[in-house]
Amino acid sequence: MKRVIIIVLDSVGVGELPDAAAYGDVGSNTLGSIAANVKGFELPNMERLGLGCITGVSGFRKVEVPVGCFGKMAERSAGKDTTTGHWELAGITLDKAFPLYPKGFPEDLMQRFETAIGTRTLGNYPASGTEIIKVLGQQHVTTGHPIVYTSADSVFQIAAHEDVIPLERQYEICMTAREILKGEHAVGRVIARPFTGNAGNFTRTANRRDFSLRPPRKTMLDYIKEAGMEVKAVGKIEDIFAGQGITEAVHTSGNMDGVDKTLDIIKNSFDGLVFTNLVDFDMQFGHRNDMEGYAKALMEFDARLPEITGAMDDGDVLVITADHGCDPSTESTDHSREYVPLLVYGRQINRGVDLGIRKTFADLAETVVRILGVCGEFEAESFHAELGLSK
Repeated sequence: MKRVIIIVLDSVGVGELPDAAAYGDVGSNTLGSIAANVKGFELPNMERLGLGCITGVSGFRKVEVPVGCFGKMAERSAGKDTTTGHWELAGITLDKAFPLYPKGFPEDLMQRFETAIGTRTLGNYPASGTEIIKVLGQQHVTTGHPIVYTSADSVFQIAAHEDVIPLERQYEICMTAREILKGEHAVGRVIARPFTGNAGNFTRTANRRDFSLRPPRKTMLDYIKEAGMEVKAVGKIEDIFAGQGITEAVHTSGNMDGVDKTLDIIKNSFDGLVFTNLVDFDMQFGHRNDMEGYAKALMEFDARLPEITGAMDDGDVLVITADHGCDPSTESTDHSREYVPLLVYGRQINRGVDLGIRKTFADLAETVVRILGVCGEFEAESFHAELGLSK
């Protein structure tokens, strides 16, 4: 049996990329900032895998002989959003970044959207999701008009109260937007942002849904599925890849639910890939500049690593990585252009190997298909040989 388990710690970057200045992210270091500013913050289980041994990572213990392999990866694609990061992890490098809307969406585009859904909208400007429902939430409840907003990422976000616009209708509205947002306006994601509560106490719920573009070409998920293996998606992975290349998907209500569902999956026998996204780091803490909350969430995940490694079979390979940064110590509440960690563990792989600084996230896809014995080329370099695994 051959299985690879990838867990994406959403937004847990490990330091600015060389081109960070072009994105306004000079000095960003999500994990480093938390380590430097939060007392009592420690990740002993990830340290055992080699976290503190990664080039440029400080604030963590450098164990003499890590039980895993370690390194970091640079993003080759233009951009710093969730879709771009995950697609590159799966083998697709984008030459052109998704469109951004720092002044809101064009009037003609909004008119088309409002006509299609049969109602006016509120907002249409870049904003924090928690702040915009504070400002416009009551007006939305009064009028029934959905709130539209964006951010520094390529997103068309729609916020609505679950008692005003039922969830299924919210998702329908998002799918309508997804159909309209094509060509020059092909944003990376349309996102449903449901909330509940009353004025002064509106709260976003766990019923978020992402409606991404379909990947323009095959990813490692497609190749693995076509080879007759399983591709099991946990969290928002199904949404990010628009369901493409996935054999089974489960959504989650938070990080720990994501860990629980990942454990449920790997306790069963099958060949293939488990691809998990833990979104709370980004959604709940990074975007809110909540450093203490971010630190606590990381420690909660770290504490459960022994459960994950203990549930693995002898031939399994675990990869822990990220898709971008979201440094909670900066004034910005948006993603940051950063390296992502690369921690690899398996009972049959080498220990303590420095995988170096990979030139693209796609090295992971190249490696995964080699481990699983599946065809697939991603213009990247596999590190399966460094893991001590045969071709």
